[in-house]
Amino acid sequence: MEGIKSVMEFVGSSYKIQKIWATADAAAKLGKIPQNIKLEEVTVAEFGKISSLKNPQGALATVEIPAEDDLDPAILANKHSLILDDVQDPGNLGTIIRTAEWFGIEHLICSQGTVDAYNPKVVQATMGSLSRIKIHYLDIESFLEENQLPTFGALLDGDSIYDTDFGKQGLIIMGNEGNGIRKNLIPKIQKKVTIPRVGAAESLNVAVATTIFCSELTRQKLR
Repeated sequence: MEGIKSVMEFVGSSYKIQKIWATADAAAKLGKIPQNIKLEEVTVAEFGKISSLKNPQGALATVEIPAEDDLDPAILANKHSLILDDVQDPGNLGTIIRTAEWFGIEHLICSQGTVDAYNPKVVQATMGSLSRIKIHYLDIESFLEENQLPTFGALLDGDSIYDTDFGKQGLIIMGNEGNGIRKNLIPKIQKKVTIPRVGAAESLNVAVATTIFCSELTRQKLR
C-alpha cells in the first residue's frame, strides 16, 4: 500500500501491517505509529527505488492479506451487497470498492474470475477504502442457488432502475466489462434492472454503472 493517506487508513484498520518505509517528510505526516508496527526511515532516493508510482509520496507499507473466511449468508440480511461477475480491470474493481464504501455497502462478493482485490493497481485505486470493505471470493453460481435474498441484475433488457423498488435488502449483480452477466446466472436473477439509455453509447463502464446503482439504493433509503 503506497501513499500517506492510504497507509494511514490501513494503520487504523484491522489489517496487520508488517512494515512501513517512509522518507523523513512523509514520516512526519504519518504522525504517531503504533509501537507494534516497524517504521524504517529512508532517503528520497532510496524510496524512489521501491516506489511503483510516478510521483511517490514517500510512504509505503507492506500489509498482510487476511485469511479468507467462509461467508455466512446471515450477515447479508437487512442490507444490500454487491456481486461482481468476472470484473477484469483492476481500475474498475478499485473504483467499485471505493464507491461501495462511499455509499455504505459493507460486503463485496466476487466471482473467482474477478481480478484479485489485492492486485497492486486495485489496492492503489481504492485509496484506502479496501481497509474497510469486506471482500469475499467464491463460486457465485453455487452461492446464488442457496441464497434467500432478493437478487437484482444489471442487464440491458431490464426494467428502469428508477422504477425498481430495491426494498431493504438484496444482492446487486454487476457483470463483466465486455460480456455482462454470464448466461447461466441470469435464471437466478429475480429482477432485471437497466439504466435507461438516452444517447447512442453501446454500454456503460461497470464502475460507473455500479455507482449509479449504489446512488439509487441510497436515494431510496433516504427518501
